[in-house]
Amino acid sequence: MKILVTVKEVAEVDDEFQISGLDIDEGSLEYDLNEWDDYAVEEAVQISEENDDVEVVTVTIGPERAEETVRMALAKGADRALRVWDDSLENAQFLDVESKADILAAVVEEEDPDFVLTGVQAGDDANGATGVALADRIGFEWAAVVNALDLDIEAGVASVHRELEGGIEELTDVELPSVLTIQTGINEPRYASLRGIRQAQRKPLDVHTLDDLGLDDSVVESPVERTSMYEPESEGDATLWEGSAEETAGELATFLRDKGVVEG
Repeated sequence: MKILVTVKEVAEVDDEFQISGLDIDEGSLEYDLNEWDDYAVEEAVQISEENDDVEVVTVTIGPERAEETVRMALAKGADRALRVWDDSLENAQFLDVESKADILAAVVEEEDPDFVLTGVQAGDDANGATGVALADRIGFEWAAVVNALDLDIEAGVASVHRELEGGIEELTDVELPSVLTIQTGINEPRYASLRGIRQAQRKPLDVHTLDDLGLDDSVVESPVERTSMYEPESEGDATLWEGSAEETAGELATFLRDKGVVEG
């Protein structure tokens, strides 16, 4: 059995940051593995540990810088990795959901996995749509916002709990091959051990261009265009009190009465 896990390196912005043109200045960014994808990797690795003959493959769309992030997934137990990048992707202003789904669909066609796991969303753009769009492209069954998973490999069925609005959960069976988008909290992602980090350096990490996947430059074309980047003005000021609870409780009570939150 082969499990393909989509992973993404996301940018975390410093509290104080600078804007450069249509992007946040690189000096204000730190990069890490997307939180939701970390849970997806852990779920795949746990399945591989509980069953024989399961290969976990990760795929990311990103520049060479992203390899450090990808190798963290390898250090946590994934068997090998793919990174998709070339000049067309480098020069694209950004990739929308349609483009990502098309690229990942080409990877699925090449890898022929039985099971695809993605994070529910990415911490930077928060679209929450790539996994479902991918399932539509490749014709797999799918389930979104999965917070519990019981996989029966022999029967080819994944029994999943889905998180719905209002605290409601849905229990449903999804036949393989399928795509599941994984919610945070489904498991406890492990830390990469020193041994795992060393082993990750020896695991395969292949780089594919769009041409390698049978795609051309048109895949990065998008009807969406970024026109500006700015920091919105604050709509209010925060009031801070310093001191012990005894010292500040009276000040807080007076403030709330003045604002009409509590009666005098």
